[in-house]
Amino acid sequence: MLLPLIRMIRALRNYRRNVSELAQLSDREPTDIGLDRSDIPRVAAGTYNG
Repeated sequence: MLLPLIRMIRALRNYRRNVSELAQLSDREPTDIGLDRSDIPRVAAGTYNG
């Protein structure tokens, strides 16, 4: 029962770290790789299918 909770906490930490790092990119950098700023949450979550 504890292991799924630990995995969920780790996934949430990874998501937040990824969002934070991607949000620090300049406006031009995401565009250079074909992303909009609105894509950041999906990219961070691993659900982006661009």
